[in-house]
Amino acid sequence: MSKNNNASHSRHDAPPAAMIRVEGLKKRFGPKVVLDGVDLAVERGESLVVIGGSGTGKSVLIKCILGLLDPDGGRILLDGHDTTCLSQAERKPFMRRIGMLFQGAALFDSLPVWENVAFGLIQAHGVKRREARRIAIEKLARVGLREDVADLYPAELSGGMKKRVGLARAIAATPEIIFFDEPTTGLDPIMAGVIDELIVEQVEDLGATTITITHDMKSARRIADRIAMLHQGRIIWQGTVEEVDSTDNPYVRQFVAGSPQGPIRMALRADEST
Repeated sequence: MSKNNNASHSRHDAPPAAMIRVEGLKKRFGPKVVLDGVDLAVERGESLVVIGGSGTGKSVLIKCILGLLDPDGGRILLDGHDTTCLSQAERKPFMRRIGMLFQGAALFDSLPVWENVAFGLIQAHGVKRREARRIAIEKLARVGLREDVADLYPAELSGGMKKRVGLARAIAATPEIIFFDEPTTGLDPIMAGVIDELIVEQVEDLGATTITITHDMKSARRIADRIAMLHQGRIIWQGTVEEVDSTDNPYVRQFVAGSPQGPIRMALRADEST
């Protein structure tokens, strides 16, 4: 399966500007330091996957970029604009350019599928309901769901169908940036592969810049142009999918192998003792 090639075009002319840039990002909750100076850049059209164990701050990183959490230090730039201290009103133009696939899809139980998909179109973009429904049905078709699914409710869907609906919602407004939060969690291996393929296809069609957070290495290999590992609040390694298998970084090697033995385990034990 081919990956997004948009990031590599015209590289001989000039290096592409980063669509997302995080500089020295810090976030703590009380005494617990979650992000401790994260530096990260994602080029236009690039698919970055951030790996790391549970509780390492992956979701907090995305929430800070989205403006759902206020960082304690550092800067966040979207398309070259510093969004770190913007008000919610000032942030709205940037949010209209962003799509999000939440962990578990996070659908509204009280709304039919088409309204879930069209929610952002109606609320943030002012699209009329009839047109929003048409777009929603079109996006559902792009993720392999028939029109008759549009009037079902989330409770009537399987886990895989909910993920597809969540993906349709994420791409409904043709976003320039998309975040994927654990897109394959809770799915069987076959459905996880289907979701990964759908993500790659839709990202290639949109030419979007994406950040995916996951602990699923099979998924990471399928959808990433580049992989970064977050550990103890910092990015400790970055590289291509091919390089993740040849690195001598002991943290990455342990994580990829899924081994209980190694520095990550020792660090956890040290944390527990303090």
